[in-house]
Amino acid sequence: MTKIPLDNDFAQVTSITLSQESGDERFEGLNISHPHCQAQVSLYGGQVLSFKPSGHRDVLWLSDNASYHMGKAIRGGIPLCWPWFGANDKQSQYIANNPDKEFKAVNHGFARQLPWQLAKIEADENGVTLVLVLTGKKHHPLWHNAYRLTQTLFFGRNLKQTLEMSNLSQEDAQYSVALHSYFTVSNPKNVSIDALTGVRYSDKLTGNSSTQQESVSCVGEIDREYHSSKKMTLIDHNWQRRIDIVSSNCQQWVLWNPGTELANTMADIHPHGEQEYVCLEAANTSWQAIPAGETVVISQEINVTNF
Repeated sequence: MTKIPLDNDFAQVTSITLSQESGDERFEGLNISHPHCQAQVSLYGGQVLSFKPSGHRDVLWLSDNASYHMGKAIRGGIPLCWPWFGANDKQSQYIANNPDKEFKAVNHGFARQLPWQLAKIEADENGVTLVLVLTGKKHHPLWHNAYRLTQTLFFGRNLKQTLEMSNLSQEDAQYSVALHSYFTVSNPKNVSIDALTGVRYSDKLTGNSSTQQESVSCVGEIDREYHSSKKMTLIDHNWQRRIDIVSSNCQQWVLWNPGTELANTMADIHPHGEQEYVCLEAANTSWQAIPAGETVVISQEINVTNF
C-alpha cells in the first residue's frame, strides 16, 4: 500500500493510499480518509466502491462476492454504464451484417471494464477531489468513435460525481448511460421513494408502461425506468436515514433489485445480498447525441442525513 503525497497543509489530516485488489489480475484502488468521510475508488472501471460520511454507515453496498477480474464488472458501488445502458439494441443488426466476425455482447457497455487513469488529486478542508480519465477508440464493434471520459469525484460531507463525455472523432456519436448506484439499506421492504409516485414508468420485466399510482415497492424482482429528472429521496425507515439524490442532464431514474430467485443465480452477489440494497440510478436510457468534437456532461449529488 502506497501513500500518495499531497502538496498542501491539509495533507496532515487527509490520507490517500494506493492499494491493489487481488484476483486473476491486480487492480489499483484509492482509499480516502478525510475528517468528513472515508471512501474507496477502483481505478478499474473508474468505480466508486464505498462512501461513508463521518457519523454514518456506508451509503453504498458492495458485494462480498464481487469479482475483481479483467472483463468482469465489479458488483456494487457505482458502476458506470457507458456508452450504452443495458443490452445494445444494435447488436442484432451488426451480427446479421457480419456473420463471419466474432462478436461478444457487452451488457452496459465497456467503461466499467477498463482501467482508468488518475489525472488529479486535490484535498482541502471541505473534502477530496479526484479526476479520473478514460480515453480510446474502436473499443467495441458497436462503438467506433474516439472518445475521452473525464470523471470528477468529490468526497466530503456529500458525494458529487460528474461525467464528461467527449466525442473526439469527426462523426457524431450516440450514447446511453447510467450511474448505477447501489444504495445500502436495512432491507428493501423498509424503503420508500415517495418522489416516484405519480411518475410514468416503463417496466422491463413485463414490457408494459404505466404511471406509479401508489407508493413504490423496492422489493425485487423489480426493473423499471421512471421518466423523471426531479430530485429523489430514498428513506430507510428502519435505519432512520434519508438519502437525497439530485441528478443533472439525466432524464430517467432506474429502480432495480434482482429479488431472491434471480440473485441466487448470480455468483457475484453474496447470499441474501439482494436484501441489503436498492439500486436507484440516474440515467439516460434512450440514445442521446454527442456531436463530433463536442462534450456532454451528466452528474449526480448524494447527501445522507439521519432523522
